[in-house]
Amino acid sequence: MGHPVYVPGGREVVGTLDSPDADRAVVACPPHPRYGGNRSDQRLRAVSDALAPEIACLRFDYGKWDEGRGERTDAENALAWARREFDAVGLFGYSFGADVALRAAAAVADGDEPAALSVLAPPAELSDGAAVEAISAIDCPVQVVYGERDETVEWRPVVERARELGHAVESLPADHHVIGQADRVAEVVSQFFSERL
Repeated sequence: MGHPVYVPGGREVVGTLDSPDADRAVVACPPHPRYGGNRSDQRLRAVSDALAPEIACLRFDYGKWDEGRGERTDAENALAWARREFDAVGLFGYSFGADVALRAAAAVADGDEPAALSVLAPPAELSDGAAVEAISAIDCPVQVVYGERDETVEWRPVVERARELGHAVESLPADHHVIGQADRVAEVVSQFFSERL
């Protein structure tokens, strides 16, 4: 059973903290809130379940819609909160949340970045290529997971840049929603964090 968390930072951001007694944590950024994305997303829940009980997971809902800017701030604030509470903190995001996580990880000050970052189905086009630029500015281990049949977002530029930089890249025989493969996603992502946090 998760514990409620209210993320400080000036926007109304609530979350659920799973496995709160762990000393490590992952902050999980949900998909697009205007399309029903929230902290109960099945991919976020699967990752959280796979991390438990050794690694906590903070799944949060974004505050009021702000064209991606406020949502990135929400992720930065959630990351800052988790860094105060846990010894090591990773960052995860799916779809829109992957874009948010990439840009948040690149924007935080030196010393405040996550210990590791994993993104699932990262869209290159949501923030006019900012996700591709962001991955170049991130100074922690990065994992990019994508579906080979994903035609919903343009993931290729992010994957190509990740490969150029020597980051971990994992492909799945799946579409954007990785339907029926949440457990496989959870296994790949949780192993990445378990080895790096």
